[in-house]
Formats: sequence, C-alpha cells, structure tokens
Amino acid sequence: MSKHLGEFEKLLLFALLAGGKDTDGATLRQQIEERTGRVVSPGAVYTAMDRLQGRGFVASQVVTAPPERGGRRQKRYRLSADGALSLDRAVRELNSMADGLDEHLAAAVESARTGEGR
Repeated sequence: MSKHLGEFEKLLLFALLAGGKDTDGATLRQQIEERTGRVVSPGAVYTAMDRLQGRGFVASQVVTAPPERGGRRQKRYRLSADGALSLDRAVRELNSMADGLDEHLAAAVESARTGEGR
C-alpha cells in the first residue's frame, strides 16, 4: 500500500496533530478552515478519514458525547505511528524540494502578477 499522501490527506493529518488526541470530524474541518481558509465539506473529511484509516494512518473510535454536546455518538480520530511517519516523510520531501528555491519562486510569482508569465 502506498505511503504517499495527497494534499488533502496531509491537511487532515496536520489538522489531526493540531486538534490533539481523539479529534472529531468537525474539529478537523475547523482546523483546516482556520489555518488555510479552505472550506471543506463534512463528506470530504469523513471519506478521506475512512481512506486514511484503511491505510493504517489513523485510528478511530466511536464515543458518546457528553450531554452538553448533545449526547450523540461521535467518531473520534487519532494519528497512528504510520501516519506520523508518512506525514514526516511528506514534509521532509517538500522541504527538500523547496530548499534554495525561494528566489526562483518569488521571481515566478512576480512574473505572474505582472502578466509576464502568461
């Protein structure tokens, strides 16, 4: 099974890290929206989390929320060791690729803004 993580999967795993242990889907959405400005549908979160769980990157458990949170059953997620290792690998790969390219990126962005790159 592939250890490669897609962009959205990386965002979810980072949101899981930020949310701490036993994070629910609503908290994952909130973390992504607050940190990236990207609006995420609940269905996208749960579908991707099921896929990540199937790959062994996250674990989940169903818990009953306390009465002040409606008392409903909720699925809570936790980052697994394989998930942490895969996310670490993805971050290291991205950092390695980006290393030393700040000036090139700045020039490309400037060119795009002035219309020269079109």
